[in-house]
Amino acid sequence: MTLKIAVIGLGYVGLPLAEALSRRFPVTGFDEDAARVEEIKSGHDRTGEVEESALLGSALERTSEAGGLGGADVFIIAVPTPVDGDNRPDLSALRAAAATVGRAMKKGALVVLESTVYPGVTENILGPELEAASGLACGRDFFLGYAPERTNPGDREHTLERITKVVAGQTTEVTATLTEIYGAVTSGGVFVAKDIKTAEAAKVIENAQRDINIAFVNEVTKIFREVDISILDVLEAASTKWNFLGFSPGLVGGHCIGVDPFYLAHCAQEAGYEPEIILAGRRINDGMGTYVAQCIDQALAETAPRGKETRILVLGLTFKENVPDLRNSKVFDIIEHLEGLGYTVDAHDPLADADEAARVHGVHPLASLDGASGYDCVIGAVAHGAYRDLGPDALAGLFKPGGLLADVKGMWRGKALPDGVSHWRL
Repeated sequence: MTLKIAVIGLGYVGLPLAEALSRRFPVTGFDEDAARVEEIKSGHDRTGEVEESALLGSALERTSEAGGLGGADVFIIAVPTPVDGDNRPDLSALRAAAATVGRAMKKGALVVLESTVYPGVTENILGPELEAASGLACGRDFFLGYAPERTNPGDREHTLERITKVVAGQTTEVTATLTEIYGAVTSGGVFVAKDIKTAEAAKVIENAQRDINIAFVNEVTKIFREVDISILDVLEAASTKWNFLGFSPGLVGGHCIGVDPFYLAHCAQEAGYEPEIILAGRRINDGMGTYVAQCIDQALAETAPRGKETRILVLGLTFKENVPDLRNSKVFDIIEHLEGLGYTVDAHDPLADADEAARVHGVHPLASLDGASGYDCVIGAVAHGAYRDLGPDALAGLFKPGGLLADVKGMWRGKALPDGVSHWRL
């Protein structure tokens, strides 16, 4: 029998997965955002993860109507799992997806969760939500699986088709089905975790580990600045040791690294353990935007006064280079702090959605850098390729005489800079 698959959520994770699976199985992709579905049908993926040619040539059925999910054997849920204003897990999208799937599924259905959660969510929250919506019994009438996503936005090397996929099922039969499904779309192989909770735990520590390592580098960055040493020079020397880990300082945002540690911390607290390292790392990384802004303010004090007459241009708004994703970007912390000090701050990003930046963050980015000039300070906040390629002449046109170039990412390190421009970096 050919399995019919429905993918719930067509974002950064769900759309590439649905498109890849549609090459081997009958697949319906569902997203409640009708505008998003219409964009995908026209060949446009605003996340930049799937090429237009792939979308236009895909066999994937796309719908925003839950009625189109009937008849699926396997439901794969790939919806956002963010945190709320208090940094507690927000499972509202997961619960909504469970209600949609529960109303559509039939006896014998397999429901797979890809979203990052803390251990126990699949069986203790998703399962009961599906039971309530369907009237079916979990483990008898339908079954659960977990196959955590490993999407790295903008990464064209570690794609779904090349990575090792971790899977776990409620039964050995479910695990075998998951191995068949994911084994059909990745050359990296399938790793079967001991059980669902183990797979959930493995996923949540992957990003927490990165967060903690970056926090260490961010902390030593602050220490070395106090003794007039550049962390970039230190890392260049330290990285010659064969087992030195290659982490860089900077802003930690996005929908994974800046969020997942809070899921792990919540799990610990629910179990009666108060985490220390995990939350300390989050505090350090969450504060880096403000720290950078404070450093720039100190550097500007030598050349320009605080006030509206001092103009700053921020290059880059997204949480990461060469992606359009604005979620949880700490660049907005830099802007907010500098504006709070009285500076006039403009921003530009060639990839970010200007409407989203304005609607969510109140920042109205410049449409282009054409005509942009007369700035007291230019901040290189995100190392987009377009910014890395700016030469001394192009950079010089942005400044007032004697301006400050603040290179947060070190993207112009070692390159020729405009005459008369001072240079700040971590």
